[in-house]
Amino acid sequence: MRVSAYDVAKKAGVSQSTVSRVLNNYPFIKEGTRKKVLAAIEELGFTRDEIARGLAQKRTNTIGLIVGDIVNPFFAESTGVIMKKASEIGYDVVICNTNHQDRLLEKSIQTLIGKRVDGMIIASTNKENKQLEELYLSKFPVVLYNAALDSDNANYVIVDNEKGAYLATEHLIKLGHRKIAFIAGPSIFYSMVQRMNGYKRALQSFNLPYDERFVYQDEFSYEKVFEFTTNTLLQGDRPTSFFAISDQTALAALDAVTKLNLRVPEDISIIGFDDINVASNHYIGLTTIAQHKEKMAALALEKLIGLIQNEDEQSAPIQIVLEPELMIRKTTGPVSNS
Repeated sequence: MRVSAYDVAKKAGVSQSTVSRVLNNYPFIKEGTRKKVLAAIEELGFTRDEIARGLAQKRTNTIGLIVGDIVNPFFAESTGVIMKKASEIGYDVVICNTNHQDRLLEKSIQTLIGKRVDGMIIASTNKENKQLEELYLSKFPVVLYNAALDSDNANYVIVDNEKGAYLATEHLIKLGHRKIAFIAGPSIFYSMVQRMNGYKRALQSFNLPYDERFVYQDEFSYEKVFEFTTNTLLQGDRPTSFFAISDQTALAALDAVTKLNLRVPEDISIIGFDDINVASNHYIGLTTIAQHKEKMAALALEKLIGLIQNEDEQSAPIQIVLEPELMIRKTTGPVSNS
């Protein structure tokens, strides 16, 4: 049978309230009494029932984290930041993976509510989501990161996606590229829409046409991006560069380019978006837009904990937009004249 605080109190010859004070580091406990209680705990193998404790306090010290694709290094690396920092302040993290599917997002939210999490960080959602809107209206603590809603109520921490995409496209244009393919993603996501806007705005700023043949707007799939890149490069009027919506898709494009025996950047330039850890690997040297994932993840957690601990003090939605940064490495260079 599970050892209870009552058993510890009986063994130590003290009251249950004294055991509780020792467990919660109450300062005004005689050292002799504290030692007796700790000795009884060790001898009996007592472990505190955190669920019952959380219910009594109306908190579980647990947060939910919903990501779009845990295999994607951006999500994996930022998840690591959140878990480490949450652990440091005494919170556990329950992770759900949606594969960017609405039904799995809805299921994940219901699962986390059922587990009585104190709040949620959500890293992937459509720009319109009624379930999230309802959570915000109910005052349940939720912070989005790397995602936002078309809503005035949403709490989020994101990078300036439009500016980042503009910087990426501008970088290629200034290197002499005039045919720039854009590997985007489904327009149901806020960040994708903003990055598309940045791409188009850069083309317009330099009087370059928007060519739908050079734009990929299908699902996030390594295989499909690889196929699109290959087919685009095999056509007669091919692009000289690719701007990818993420570093993961940029790596798929890089794979396709090299398998066609084309050189990067001499024949084809490639730029990504995210600045995952492998991007700075000397062998790969991926030029990319950094959205400072560590800072973004840490801020999302900090703001969520603030909402959990000060539920009645939020006067306005938390909407933080970070500055993107162009990281120039080996995969972009001047357009070839050949």
